[in-house]
Amino acid sequence: MAFSVVRFNLVAPHAAPDALAERYRAALAMAAYADGHGVDTVQTEEHHGVADNWLPSPFVFAGAVFGATRRIAVTVSAIIGPLHDPLRLAEDVAVLDLLSGGRLVTVAGIGYRPEEYEERGVDWGRRGRLQDELLETLLAAWTGEPFTYRGRTVRVTPRPFTRPHPPLLVGGSSKAAARRAARLGLPFFPSAHLPELEAYYRARCAEYGTDGWTMMPGRETPLLHVSEDPDRTWAEYGEHFLHEARTYASWQSKDIRSAVRSAATSVAELRAEGVYRVVTPEECAGLGLESLVLHPLCGGMPVEEGWRSLRLFCDEVLPGLRTP
Repeated sequence: MAFSVVRFNLVAPHAAPDALAERYRAALAMAAYADGHGVDTVQTEEHHGVADNWLPSPFVFAGAVFGATRRIAVTVSAIIGPLHDPLRLAEDVAVLDLLSGGRLVTVAGIGYRPEEYEERGVDWGRRGRLQDELLETLLAAWTGEPFTYRGRTVRVTPRPFTRPHPPLLVGGSSKAAARRAARLGLPFFPSAHLPELEAYYRARCAEYGTDGWTMMPGRETPLLHVSEDPDRTWAEYGEHFLHEARTYASWQSKDIRSAVRSAATSVAELRAEGVYRVVTPEECAGLGLESLVLHPLCGGMPVEEGWRSLRLFCDEVLPGLRTP
């Protein structure tokens, strides 16, 4: 059976605070609905200073999801590691791990937007070293034992629920990220289907004598919206998909590789490209993908349309996938 994901980044261009509050509450209700219908994980992410209200606080959102659900995981994919205080992050993740009974999965990347670093007064040129410090600190902190941090002895409490530590993966599309993961014995989460980088990671694991595994996206990892009438959905809501695709593409350099990178400049191009797909329940069930990533509130999608997509996915797609 395909791994099922419901993604939320809470994008809402030009939304007033009351409209944003409605979307946040809707996202929690959707997470609870997905939880009750067997979806594997809620996926969320971190970006700062984006005019369209892209979610900046994924761990706060994750905590709210855990309070509204019983079994579904939350995958934060990804945090911008160097922007976080290592000790505070160790505490926050430990608390969430305890609250959720081990349902939080954190993917730590270094980001690709210098403006996010500048906004927070963090040196872009030191991002690799800061990421090393963050990951090393998390692993030491979660043991519950005293350790040396920036020249002083500290101890972080509480100890997490998960042993040996909460799920922590290193994300990225560079050899530096793969080496970092291998050296620390952490799983590697490539940002796209990159078999050569996966092989490089495994070779570095052998070199460092660490055990490693990857959570690599499939060759195709489209963002999905389920509709009984895809033509109508594209006609009425295509601009929402295009807004997100264009925003995300504007952040990418030629060196950044992403499973959901789009080059489209119009709704027609976006539909033909296939990175964002509107499919019927039957088409969704027949995609044959390793992961099905539903994005019900994409690009400021009206809440009622997001609910239609989620209900079709949970009520008509997932049951068929579970049938032997």
